[in-house]
Amino acid sequence: MYKRILLLFFLAAHAALASAASDRELEEGLANALRLKPGTTERTRDSGKAIQAYMREGVVNKRPNDRWDYTDYYQVMKPASFMGHDLVVIEEEYMSKFIGCCVNPGAGVTVRLNGSSHNLEKFAKANMCSIDDNVSVKEGLRGVRNKTALRKGRYATLSCRDNDTRR
Repeated sequence: MYKRILLLFFLAAHAALASAASDRELEEGLANALRLKPGTTERTRDSGKAIQAYMREGVVNKRPNDRWDYTDYYQVMKPASFMGHDLVVIEEEYMSKFIGCCVNPGAGVTVRLNGSSHNLEKFAKANMCSIDDNVSVKEGLRGVRNKTALRKGRYATLSCRDNDTRR
């Protein structure tokens, strides 16, 4: 009996550690998709691959919750963090077919802030991204078919797209 309890405890602890490592890997992959290669205006990693990793872990759906103009919006379905904040939406802008002017390739995230947005601001400055740290998520996500009630709090959007590198 004790051996079974001990075995179950070790299995649960191992699963929790594996999940924590996976969460860190997901977050680092997404951060790298937003980060610039040194001395260039090119991002370090492919945002599509970073989003696919979140799909494999069941954090976002296999298909975007919505697509508006050239942007796919993936609503986070289970707890995930980005730089210490609650990850709410991952967005990716790209052209799959021409629908008019003007595509602005890149990716971004919307987070529910846990404390100061200083680390996001520092990341944005270092990686030629833009940040809005007082967004109305209900307004900003009106086009996304958001069926989940969002928690009260302060939200920020970090955008790392081509046009952001030209500022």
